[in-house]
Amino acid sequence: MSACPRCGGSVAAGQEFCLECGLRIPGRARLGPPPLEPRRLVIPLAATAVLAVAGAALAIGLTREPAQPATVVTATGGSVTLTTAATAPKSRLALWPGGRNGWTNVLVSVPKREGRDAAVARAEQARQRGLPQVGVLDSSRFASVHPGYWLVFTGVYATEAEAASALQKARSVQRGARTQRIAT
Repeated sequence: MSACPRCGGSVAAGQEFCLECGLRIPGRARLGPPPLEPRRLVIPLAATAVLAVAGAALAIGLTREPAQPATVVTATGGSVTLTTAATAPKSRLALWPGGRNGWTNVLVSVPKREGRDAAVARAEQARQRGLPQVGVLDSSRFASVHPGYWLVFTGVYATEAEAASALQKARSVQRGARTQRIAT
């Protein structure tokens, strides 16, 4: 305890104002403990950094998989386009006329990595549900569509209007069906 410089009243350590006269007490005690010196922080910070690096190294070591030769699988397009009835699959899927540009309704685009069989299965389902001229196209063979897909289509039309007129029936089987231009 100390005394107030103005009135002499008692002032406790860390007290900012005198309770008797209201004078603000000068001095460092009211500001709290003095700040730590930078030299005192170096050791705790260095220890924390070493602990963090050791923890990261331990986590990497525990979760690391043993080295094995990586198997690289490369898809290389080059699918065969069926152009004649003699080479048509037994499922009687429609074929796109060779060298012909036109319009169709695409029911679904199946990524090539899922395989042609998945696209043929979707085409068979659509054919069984009553859609005419259902077939599968390799999108890599046509300049007007994005490569890397098997396109399940229905119908071959000369104009966009003809394809659009059949789109409602295609959407009754596959909600996301769309009209698409097919150009070689």
